[in-house]
Amino acid sequence: MIPQASPYHQYKMYEKEIRAVVKKVFTSGRYILGTEVEKFEKEFSKFIGVNSAISCANGTDALFMALKQLELGKGDEVLVPAHTALASAAAIKMVGAEPVYVDIKSDTFTIDPDKVLKLCNKKTKALIAVHIYGQACDMDKIMKIGKLKNIKIIEDCAQSVGSSYNNKMLGSIGDIGCFSFFPTKNLGAIGDGGCVVTNNKKLANKIKRFRQYGWNDDRKTLSPGINSRLDELQAAILRIKLVNLNKDNKLRNNQASFYINKLRLPEVVTPIIRKNSFHSFHLFVIKCEKRNQLMNYLKSNKIITALHYKTPIHLMPGYSSKKKLPVTENLSKKILSLPLFPGLTKANQKKVINKIHQFYSKR
Repeated sequence: MIPQASPYHQYKMYEKEIRAVVKKVFTSGRYILGTEVEKFEKEFSKFIGVNSAISCANGTDALFMALKQLELGKGDEVLVPAHTALASAAAIKMVGAEPVYVDIKSDTFTIDPDKVLKLCNKKTKALIAVHIYGQACDMDKIMKIGKLKNIKIIEDCAQSVGSSYNNKMLGSIGDIGCFSFFPTKNLGAIGDGGCVVTNNKKLANKIKRFRQYGWNDDRKTLSPGINSRLDELQAAILRIKLVNLNKDNKLRNNQASFYINKLRLPEVVTPIIRKNSFHSFHLFVIKCEKRNQLMNYLKSNKIITALHYKTPIHLMPGYSSKKKLPVTENLSKKILSLPLFPGLTKANQKKVINKIHQFYSKR
């Protein structure tokens, strides 16, 4: 089988180094918030180009902590696309605020700034810019809206670690950036993990206290907090992968270019890359005709694909909205994520391409 994603292949690429640091952590006797976490946070903040990085248990917690420490809650509205992972909206609900769903651009699949402007009102306090699939949002327009309407800009970088916009790493442009280190991500742990980054030192200190019960350095709680910590083992593994992230993202770009050059079919639309940006290609998502039939045909040929995302959030019962999002709704019926990951062989990529050509030639 050719998988759509494979954390195992990434592990095998760095198996020797990972085994060594795992042993080092085991013998250190310190497993939570130790030197590996401290070093990772410093290295990650330097990589992103910000003053502070605060690691946590997962990407959802990263968004939750960001929203909470920006003092968003009941009665507030947060603008967010419905074409994203559920975590983007779940975190808004977790702080008691309401998600207001915004349609997306049909070419980049990112939030549409022109529609954002029309939805801003007195209750609007923040916007979550989801850099979907590794593609940067139009941050120039988004930051102008943030300034004009006095709303906070939160960058959801769960799928875009290593991506950039106008030579700035995503996560360093808005008020705060949130990352996920879920195993399938470009920078993936062998478990779970997340991180919040910001240039606002006061905000960073609040988040750092909040992730561990609200404790200060004397373990006194100044204000209520939660328990959301990255463990030493995951931090050590992430440090190895961080050193190799740019190289791995270039491999993803090479694979994406190969797909784009070879999938020149009238039934298939391949991704574009926003000008003046670097796309990290967490996912390679095509728009295609007869999507479900193609997906089943590829599966019958031992090629696994995926749907990111089959049901837009605003159409889910737990997060439903009466708002119509025509671009999002139309896209959900046509998207398909093809296999793409470091370790995917050229031979397997050629097989994927050949089978797609075969499928459409028979129809």
